[in-house]
Amino acid sequence: MVVTRFAPSPTGYLHIGGLRTALYSYLWAKRNNGKFLFRIEDTDLARNSKEAADAIVEAFKWVGLAHEGEIVYQSERFDLYKSYVKKLLEEGKAYKCYMSKEDLDALREAQMARKERPRYDGRYRDFTGTPPEGVEPVIRIKAPMGGVVSFVDGVKGEVSFNASDMLDDFIIARSDGTPTYNFVVVIDDALMGVNEVIRGDDHLSNTPKQIILYEALGFDIPKFYHVPMILNPEGKKLSKRDGAVDVMEYKREGYLPEALLNFLIRLGWSHGDQEIFSFDEMKALFDPNDINKSASAYNQEKLLWLNAHYIKQATHDRLIEELRFFNVDISSHAKKELLIDALRDRAKTLVEFANLAKQILEAPICYDEKAIEKFLTADGLGVLEHYFEALKNVKTLSNASDFETFTKTFLEERGLKLKDLAQAIRIAMVGSSVSPSIFEVLEIIGYENVIERIQKLISYKRS
Repeated sequence: MVVTRFAPSPTGYLHIGGLRTALYSYLWAKRNNGKFLFRIEDTDLARNSKEAADAIVEAFKWVGLAHEGEIVYQSERFDLYKSYVKKLLEEGKAYKCYMSKEDLDALREAQMARKERPRYDGRYRDFTGTPPEGVEPVIRIKAPMGGVVSFVDGVKGEVSFNASDMLDDFIIARSDGTPTYNFVVVIDDALMGVNEVIRGDDHLSNTPKQIILYEALGFDIPKFYHVPMILNPEGKKLSKRDGAVDVMEYKREGYLPEALLNFLIRLGWSHGDQEIFSFDEMKALFDPNDINKSASAYNQEKLLWLNAHYIKQATHDRLIEELRFFNVDISSHAKKELLIDALRDRAKTLVEFANLAKQILEAPICYDEKAIEKFLTADGLGVLEHYFEALKNVKTLSNASDFETFTKTFLEERGLKLKDLAQAIRIAMVGSSVSPSIFEVLEIIGYENVIERIQKLISYKRS
């Protein structure tokens, strides 16, 4: 059985790089009828934040990546980690190091002055003397002093590290007793049954250390997949300007979660020329062995295109619910479905959708002066006034076809075309000369409000 996990550290928000590896891990487990687990790696008590942990959980719920079992918090497992520290000490695979921070800094400075790689010199590796007073020791693993640490990565192929270049006797428990990242990751992955680890390639340098720990603890080593990072269009590290923001910011900007997930799966993986994937298709087709070896480029236009697609495909009920988040509640509006159908092809984000809806539902408080200057000339205003007087006498208009028939008859009787009136009506209804089908807009607004808005514009122009 394939068992994967996502294990963020709550030192900040969940960003799209993290979400992508979570998605890959989830899909691979599901394709193999396996398990996808969720763990919060919060052992760094000085840097971790409960708010960040809660935000990560919230983001996970929003995108809908369901995990098996309860969320595991490493901060609740310190006693477990201490038992494994004790085990390694008893087996002679780890030792107490009493080197002070000052001595360690001096050692590193001397090594750098000699143009050597800074590393611990192992002075307490075989120490049997009397420990110095007043120094709380750290615990170090006995790492190999030579040889090669190698493994086959599912993305990168065979990867090898020279132990002498990469490793020293690294710390597994700090002087205050708290365990270090690489140590607890190994224990938790092993005990949770994780056998395939998909993560960013910024963790590649951690892998030889973790392999050493797997071997020291007698655990099976999982299969690793190290995923290249996401870069901006210029090939540089993503910034907030490029999209490296809190995943929940995408919700606030009006993206649907399925659009974001579809976007992310294509950042580093492909299936022919297919661009749009349902969630079921993702689960059926994704294979981490097919992840691209090179970094992917973030493409905002592609994300917008995908989001527009999913907005078009969403049900009326779904969009009504989504719009509530943006303070637009149309659930009780008599023409809500018509409103949605009029706007869904015009909006790339739910923010745009909400703003367009407000533009129709709320009477204009100001007008596009350039549009007024162009379309409400003396002649244009005169036509609108005559239309208003005629419209006041017909109170049976309710749907788009009624408004259209009435308007065309009005124009034909005066030898006019729709272009002589349509833009003036638009300005009255939404404040500008741009809107969906004018007759659908009139139906959505309703006869009484149509009368009021035309009258308001005429008064504004005459004042």
